[in-house]
Amino acid sequence: MTQVETTQDASAGRAKGSSFYLAMRILAKPQRQAMYEVYSFCRLVDDIADEGGTRPERHAALQQWRADINALYSGATPPPALRDLAVAIRDFGLRREDFIAVIDGMDMDVVEDIQAPDWNKLELYCDRVASAVGRLSVCIFGPPLAEREGLAHHLGKALQLTNILRDIDEDAGIDRLYLPKEALEAAGITSHDPLSVAADPRLPAACKPVVARAQDHFAEAERIMDRCPRASVKPCRIMDDAYSAILRGVVARGFEAPRERVRVSKARFFFSLLRYGLV
Repeated sequence: MTQVETTQDASAGRAKGSSFYLAMRILAKPQRQAMYEVYSFCRLVDDIADEGGTRPERHAALQQWRADINALYSGATPPPALRDLAVAIRDFGLRREDFIAVIDGMDMDVVEDIQAPDWNKLELYCDRVASAVGRLSVCIFGPPLAEREGLAHHLGKALQLTNILRDIDEDAGIDRLYLPKEALEAAGITSHDPLSVAADPRLPAACKPVVARAQDHFAEAERIMDRCPRASVKPCRIMDDAYSAILRGVVARGFEAPRERVRVSKARFFFSLLRYGLV
C-alpha cells in the first residue's frame, strides 16, 4: 500500500461511523476525499483541545498545527501526513484563514474552560469552530459564490448551537458551560458552575433564547439553500435535516433534569440521504 493510500484511508477512517461520513458518500470522489481531509483536520485539532494533556501541551500542539497550515500555504513541500490536505487546498481554493480560525476556536477551549460566555464570545466561538468549517466545506460543495459565506455562517451556527443545547450534561462533565450568561441571568441563574447550572430548575428558561437563535439560523440557511442549485447543497441539506431534527427532539424532550441524550435514528438519517442525496 502506498503512503498516499495510507493517509487517505486514515482520513476516511476518522469519519467512519459518523453521520458526516454517510452524508459525504454522495459526493464525487475528489470532493469526498477533500471533505475527509477537512474532517480529519477538524477531528485532530478537536481531540487536542479536549484530550491532549495539560493546557501548555495542548496549546503547543495547536501552535504546531498553525505552523503546519502556514507551511502548506508557503509553497513548501508538505509532509506526507498532510499531502492530501494540500491537494484539497489546491484543488478547491480552501483559505488559510479558515483553517486558522478553526484552530483559534479550539484554542479558546484550551486557554480556559469556557463557562457562561457572553453572546459576543459565544458568537465568535461558533464562528471559529463551526462556521469556519462551513466556509471550507462550501468551497468543496460548490454552491454559487454569492451564497457561500451566508450559508456557512447560518448553517454552521445552527449546528453548533444545537450541539450546545444537546450536550449540556456532557459539557458540564468536563467543566464547560456554553450557554450565554445573558440568557442565564435573564432566567435568574447567577451561578456559572456547569454542574450547578445543569441541575438548576430554571435551566429551561435559559435555553429558550438559544433555541430561538438556532431556529433562526436554520431558517436562514434553508432560505439560502432554496436559492442554490440542488446538487450544490445536497450535503448541507442532509446535515440541516439531521440537526434540525435533533433540535426539535431536544425541545420536545425539554431541559428539565434528568435529560436523555437526543439522537437521530438511522432510519431517519437514511431517509434524509434518500430525500436529498440520491433523488
